[in-house]
Amino acid sequence: MRDQAEKLRILARAIKSQVEADIKNGFSGSSPENELAEQPAAAKTRIFAVTSGKGGVGKTNFTINLALALMKLGQRVMVLDADLGLANVDVVLGLKTEHNLSHLINGEKNIKDIISLGPNGLQVLAGGSGMQELANLSRKRVQKFINSLSELEGMTDILIIDTGAGLARNVMSFVLAADEVIVICTPEPTAMTDAYGLVKTLYKQKPESKVHLVVNRVENAEEANETANKFTVVAQKFLQFPVATLGYVLDDPSVSKAVKTQEPFFLKYPKSNAAQCLERLASQLLNNNSGIQEPPAGVRGFLTKMIRFFS
Repeated sequence: MRDQAEKLRILARAIKSQVEADIKNGFSGSSPENELAEQPAAAKTRIFAVTSGKGGVGKTNFTINLALALMKLGQRVMVLDADLGLANVDVVLGLKTEHNLSHLINGEKNIKDIISLGPNGLQVLAGGSGMQELANLSRKRVQKFINSLSELEGMTDILIIDTGAGLARNVMSFVLAADEVIVICTPEPTAMTDAYGLVKTLYKQKPESKVHLVVNRVENAEEANETANKFTVVAQKFLQFPVATLGYVLDDPSVSKAVKTQEPFFLKYPKSNAAQCLERLASQLLNNNSGIQEPPAGVRGFLTKMIRFFS
């Protein structure tokens, strides 16, 4: 514990020195790339944004249960609830989150105070109104905020961002800033059309994005493969944009039963078809590093990019 605490203190001091230098120089000529290059060497957190073209496709439920499946594989995982309109990670988990990022921004709480613990030690960070407040902060306060949140580096191996649905500016800011994007889609034509619209927008703004497709609520593997093939073929034909199929989740009555009791189905019904699908998806995600062109930018890199997109 002492070694870990000392490492965090060293990292915090190094970042603080950099921020003070930035402020002194008026942030002239700085860029996200330059800021990241000056960071001290540290294990970078891998950041995923889970999103969808439309609501009602099971995005939040997927996020929570994927996080738990990754934890079962030995990963330290944190979920950031960044759905500004319908934030409900805490509801699905049956948690009471008293604090969110706005308390950190206003200096009322530190980073450890606003992290809630869910089942099996899953870390949950509520975004709340704090995410919208970022757009109105001065550059100096933004850098102070980044400095505070950079303490997450080393505290978690994976940060999963549960975004809102659609193409709103606040949604796209998270999607564009993340290392990798997981798009949730169902076999319904409207869900596929909206998901394609999201991927098209993402490609236009960040063509180097790494996108994983997950088909949710399918009757069987055949339906999942057919849906995924249609999607990936269209994306390749009209956008020349490779979308990788991560996998699928079977339509399972255990999911709705678990939601009613505010428990993750991965824990309540570990032998269910849906839980087994999540376990395969988590394993695939961890083993799917070969196609990544660049190493993870880490928490600080993510925040720097996200705030610039957001504002």
